[in-house]
Amino acid sequence: AGSKLREVFDKINNLLSGKPVQTEGQTVSVTQHPQGLEFVCYKLAEKFVKHGEGEVSFHHDSAFPIAVVLSGIWELHPRVGDIFLAHLHKKCPYSVPFYPARKEGTSMEEYQRMLGYEVRDSKVEEQDHFLKRMSGMIRLYAAIIQLRWPYGNKQGAHPHGLSYGWRWLAQMLNLEPLADVTAMLLLDFLEVCGNALMKQYGIQFWKTMFFIQKSYIPRIEAVTSSGQMGCLSRLKNFVQKCLRAEEIPLPKGILTPSFWRT
Repeated sequence: AGSKLREVFDKINNLLSGKPVQTEGQTVSVTQHPQGLEFVCYKLAEKFVKHGEGEVSFHHDSAFPIAVVLSGIWELHPRVGDIFLAHLHKKCPYSVPFYPARKEGTSMEEYQRMLGYEVRDSKVEEQDHFLKRMSGMIRLYAAIIQLRWPYGNKQGAHPHGLSYGWRWLAQMLNLEPLADVTAMLLLDFLEVCGNALMKQYGIQFWKTMFFIQKSYIPRIEAVTSSGQMGCLSRLKNFVQKCLRAEEIPLPKGILTPSFWRT
């Protein structure tokens, strides 16, 4: 509910503003320790990324309430936004976007960690689980860049707005595609903020969609084996449908004005 989200936002904002906050039966304040504020900014940013790789990866709609709170906090407390991006880029290099290359002397285990895989006791997580986590983080990022906290001061620009999404898309299409990963990330990104990008960039956006269909999808196909076609097929269908309808659908779960009356 919108009212619940406001409560969460106010509590986080009060904590970061140095006000005493009630939690689990005790009162806490960042002023209780010289590094209190820095610690809270760090842990809070880390928690938002964890929501992306956990909650959002399983429940796509949850990207929007989490993103709108972070967007508002980022506006008032830019330090949280900076640390959030640092955590996000480390956990999901594709959010830069960047495909790390294996350097000489780097062990396979270390390289897999650089690619975003979780490695525990020399065991690498399964591909499906890895893709799900990356998908959740990209969806959260794509939601953040288009949302603003509705009760904030709208005078200034969004602290990390749609221009960053436009840049992400352009840089992504300049990279050589990876099997599995590229098709999934492009589809996630376009499903979540394609509509917002279409409204903002108009004809330039449609030129990009044509480029994806005519040039980039064949390049993804070239590196994709027959057993990895699922996500690529979904991306193909999505782009085709959008070009035919000359419209990108609104993402599922987007927060409507009526949500804030709940």
